[in-house]
Amino acid sequence: MKSEAHILIVDDDEAIRDLLHEFLKKRGMRVSVARDSEEMQDVLSRTPIDLLILDVMLPGKSGMEICRDIRMHSRIPIIMLTAITETTDRVVGLEMGADDYVSKPFDPRELLARVRAVLRRLDPSGPDRRIEPQVYKFAGWTMDCSRRRLVSPDAVRVELTTAEFNLLETLVKSAQRVLSRDQLQELAGSNAAYGYDRSIDILISRLRRKMEDDSRAPKLILTIRGCHANAIAGICGRPRATRGSAGA
Repeated sequence: MKSEAHILIVDDDEAIRDLLHEFLKKRGMRVSVARDSEEMQDVLSRTPIDLLILDVMLPGKSGMEICRDIRMHSRIPIIMLTAITETTDRVVGLEMGADDYVSKPFDPRELLARVRAVLRRLDPSGPDRRIEPQVYKFAGWTMDCSRRRLVSPDAVRVELTTAEFNLLETLVKSAQRVLSRDQLQELAGSNAAYGYDRSIDILISRLRRKMEDDSRAPKLILTIRGCHANAIAGICGRPRATRGSAGA
């Protein structure tokens, strides 16, 4: 994880902005704040950001809309804050491309743990990482884990969110096995985004839309129903792994 990750907090509640600014800054992070979409865009135009903490309920453009717009051109990790406890709200956020969710009111220590977990998954050089193959080739696809890049059989780069890439990496490394939701959550890295029943299903659905010719009749990422009362997902084919880096 970067020693001084740059976090952008977008929340119209000044008390929350100030609290998180001081809390994260004291933990060695660089922090910028914004109260709405316009201020956020101003910050993004001036400096690189490593992770975005985004409130759902904002004046003007909502957090959901901002998340959707960002995902059209960027894979920056997004953790959403919400005071709405409805599962539907979380489902929509995940479908828009959010990587994690924290419900208000929250303990700043929990949010810090979520932030560190997301950043750690993005850092391939962490001290606890085992030396593993970095590039996987399967069914014509090329997955470069060090660059976090996925290239289609037609040599087209496919953009994935952090959560999508983490899940696909887990499926590829566990190729030709069947994995329960609980196993996928554990292997992909447990966090709030995976913390309720439909989250894994949503991420798999998003991957199928990006990777399958027909997402309704998948041939690459399969689901087997009826095992342990849960859907079981696996990936077809035996990936060929190397330790080199894929070409640009």
